[in-house]
Amino acid sequence: MNTVFPTDYQLHLFHEGNLYEGYRFFGSHILKGGSEVKTRFCVWAPNASCVRLVGDFNHWNGAEYELQRINSEGVWCIYIEQDLCGELYKYEIITNNGERLLKADPYAFLSEVRPKTASIVHSLDNYQWKDSKWLRNKENKNLLKEPLLIYEVHLGSWKKKAGELLTYRELADDLIPYVKDHGFTHVEFLPVVEHPLDISWGYQGTGYFSATSRYGKPEDLMFLIDQCHQNNIGVILDWVPGHFCKDDQGLYRFDGSYLYDYETAEDRENWVWGTANYNLARNEVRSFLISNAIFWMDKYHIDGFRVDAVSNIIYWPNHSRRENPFGIQFLRQLNKAVFQYDPSFLMMAEDSTDWPQVTSPIHYGGLGFNYKWNMGWMNDVLAYMETHPHERPRYHNKMTFSLMYAFSENFILPLSHDEVVHGKKSLLDKMPGDYWQKFAQYRLLLGFMMAHPGKKLLFMGFELGQFAEWKDKEELDWHLLKYEMHAKTNHYVKNLIKLYKRSKSLYELDHVSEGFEWIDANNQNQSIFSFIRTGLEKDDLLIVVCNFSAEMFEDYTIGVPKEGTYREIFNSDKEEFGGSNCINKKVLKAEEKAFHGKHFSVKMRIPPFGISILRPVRKRKERGEWSRKNA
Repeated sequence: MNTVFPTDYQLHLFHEGNLYEGYRFFGSHILKGGSEVKTRFCVWAPNASCVRLVGDFNHWNGAEYELQRINSEGVWCIYIEQDLCGELYKYEIITNNGERLLKADPYAFLSEVRPKTASIVHSLDNYQWKDSKWLRNKENKNLLKEPLLIYEVHLGSWKKKAGELLTYRELADDLIPYVKDHGFTHVEFLPVVEHPLDISWGYQGTGYFSATSRYGKPEDLMFLIDQCHQNNIGVILDWVPGHFCKDDQGLYRFDGSYLYDYETAEDRENWVWGTANYNLARNEVRSFLISNAIFWMDKYHIDGFRVDAVSNIIYWPNHSRRENPFGIQFLRQLNKAVFQYDPSFLMMAEDSTDWPQVTSPIHYGGLGFNYKWNMGWMNDVLAYMETHPHERPRYHNKMTFSLMYAFSENFILPLSHDEVVHGKKSLLDKMPGDYWQKFAQYRLLLGFMMAHPGKKLLFMGFELGQFAEWKDKEELDWHLLKYEMHAKTNHYVKNLIKLYKRSKSLYELDHVSEGFEWIDANNQNQSIFSFIRTGLEKDDLLIVVCNFSAEMFEDYTIGVPKEGTYREIFNSDKEEFGGSNCINKKVLKAEEKAFHGKHFSVKMRIPPFGISILRPVRKRKERGEWSRKNA
């Protein structure tokens, strides 16, 4: 049996900020050797004068369960000559000032169901994964050239059973077929770390290595992820390395000192969220956080992180635009470690600033992420859509400005949970006008998003056309599917996603300017935008026309790049989607008449509040050549 404490080298790595698998040494671990079973506990508490282990197994009396301080930097360990699997425990910490604290284990793999707060001894080594095919296939994908369509989910309010939370396994039964039926490539879960308050949605965590027990055991979450992979669905976690919950049992003043958080209140206190900011200048904190990232990749086979509130890391908290060199160093170190572990991983920065090179490699001076949320696009587009159509010409540039910087980073276009809470209204209800106009503009918004360069993320419920904003204590408004317009909206979403996934021109060149060309960006009087999306094959192109006015146009002239004929392959105004059926049934023949700077042009019908997508009709010879190239 291996009964040694962490080695001097491992401790050295921890204290210099480079121990990336700290979860193998810290926390509670069952150690088996022959017929012997022992349980080891390790914790970092440099300001403690004494650390005791307390739990059900010793009636919460730690008098005979004192941990041994194994180095001068404050790492404490104890071996118990028992198999304590399933036992509740905490650390009783006596500070240098004589204060007595009861703390949950920062590295615990399981916690009591809230509102209780004890850690639970638990092994994560018993689940048998069956996702080897997914893992192999993932290695061979070029993420930038693949479709990426993320369904953002809050597990506690997607669906309920008799008013109660679904378990991880029940979610596997219901959520996975639903996601697969709609065609999403990935799901993104709002934080699943242990957290005391449901309404924090997981963003104020206390157990970073502990999958929240409100939905079941760790193996149940593993099952959910495993089943996603077996159904070709990637899994992304919302991850919060910038700040943490201040509840008594957590990391706040862990050993009586500000250990995980900054020492000065100015830097430590996150006044907006009522949380404490991680001290990213401290080596052991960086070891803790990077170990946590690797932990979710290793033990739970996670495919990506949406890294929350990056602006709170690259700038000093509570100080506008003052760079935090420790935060910047941490992000680069984090991304380097993550991609060394899994080069195919998704690291997505939720960053609302204009910090440059967020998605550039570290060796080129970047932060090293491979995607960034395009918050500017989201804010501009929603502001435009909420404007009355008669006023939209004044705000025309809000829809074109994003193309000035669209290829400066690898962007994800997000319409996330943050846009449909706290009185902001649902996406559908943001649309001005009457009942029909709201749905028409909503379809147009979603179509414009799918056609715009950038990968896509949408929050659950958008596919139902909810009128109410997100209610985090209730399930989605599933009853809406009984009503015609909501059912047609759901039908539209499914067809739009099919179009996106089968159209390489809508995703292959998302990250470079060669994949996009304006036809007409300046028709502000009619609020019509037209552009071309191109794939890796130059002949693989789509023409997109978006009308953000209530007017319908006959014989509207659009410049096109080549002669021949064009077929309308998608129109949001189809009757089956809830529209007025202002569509182009016949193929459109290009005239050798220059327009919009193109040598050719077509005349077409433009639906009110609609998006029309045209594709060149390939001649028989061209179809054969194209099919051979794309076989």
